[in-house]
Amino acid sequence: MDKQLMKGNEAIAEAAVRAGCKFFAGYPITPQSEILEYLSWRMPEEDGVFIQSESELAGISMVYGAAATGFRTMTSSSGPGYSLLQEGISYIASAELPCLLVNVMRYGSGLGDIFVGQSDYWQTVKNGGHGDYRSIVYAPASVQEAADLVRLGFDKAEEYRNPVTLLSDASIGQMMEPVDLPKIIDHDPDKYDWTASGKGERKFNRITSNMYYMDNFDEYISKKYKTIEENEQLWEEFHTEDAEYVLVAYGISSRISIEAVEAVRKKGIKAGLIRPISLYPFPVKAFEGLKDVKGLISVEMTKLSQMAEDVALASRMKVPVYGITGGTELYEVEDVVESILEIVDGKAKEVI
Repeated sequence: MDKQLMKGNEAIAEAAVRAGCKFFAGYPITPQSEILEYLSWRMPEEDGVFIQSESELAGISMVYGAAATGFRTMTSSSGPGYSLLQEGISYIASAELPCLLVNVMRYGSGLGDIFVGQSDYWQTVKNGGHGDYRSIVYAPASVQEAADLVRLGFDKAEEYRNPVTLLSDASIGQMMEPVDLPKIIDHDPDKYDWTASGKGERKFNRITSNMYYMDNFDEYISKKYKTIEENEQLWEEFHTEDAEYVLVAYGISSRISIEAVEAVRKKGIKAGLIRPISLYPFPVKAFEGLKDVKGLISVEMTKLSQMAEDVALASRMKVPVYGITGGTELYEVEDVVESILEIVDGKAKEVI
């Protein structure tokens, strides 16, 4: 392992190189531009290809082509740039091509702004493109976890032949923390028989939407995502064994929520936290063991309680679901504590 002090975006980029990524195409946009800047010089050092495409539309189309050859491929964006990737992501999913997508979220809709936010949950987790597909989504809460999830993302993308999204945020992307990075692996693009390599006597492979020529495609694709949902749920729990109020938070919001849980416990309130690491599949298993819970609290850096819908579904709507929301500025721990106290005192309305 190689320990370094790195910015989150740069750790993501370096982790991709060390995971065997050989192709990146993307377009700069705050707050993820450091990924492109880093890979622009780092990728050629490892005989990889870096392209600053003329647009996000061009970048995701290039990812499609490179992924079809079996190479580990990646793009990254944020906000309106990530919106432009959606049609391409749908095509990649339909052709069952593995790739890693990185969305370093910013605040707001439309053009949005460069401030911290987590307002891309619906688009990323529920899919912004057309058709029946899902992208596996991981949400890191530290620079170290962002780097770790990059390699896991590439592995799972190939295991399921499906796009994987790393859903980071401006705080995780811009902060600097120590990170242990593994050695570079030598990824073999020819180890899969479905790739379009053009080498030797391998059979001709058609890279297109599998729905056009696969028998029983509906049954196949349904089984594929059910398998992902059963086997790939990831989460962490804090003080949930006796909790009466359980916060649910991911990314930077979860770090603040942990401190808030500790603070209200000192006031005699039995609070806990579930931190989803996989947002799809959402960790519904984490909610199965909850007992005597009076309320669930979705904590998100967005003006709307987006994840609260999945929290309600995971709990089978057996208990009230409340929301703590924000955006443009990070929560203060005291603000989250105050909101929890209002919920406990019956002064807050349910969001679902």
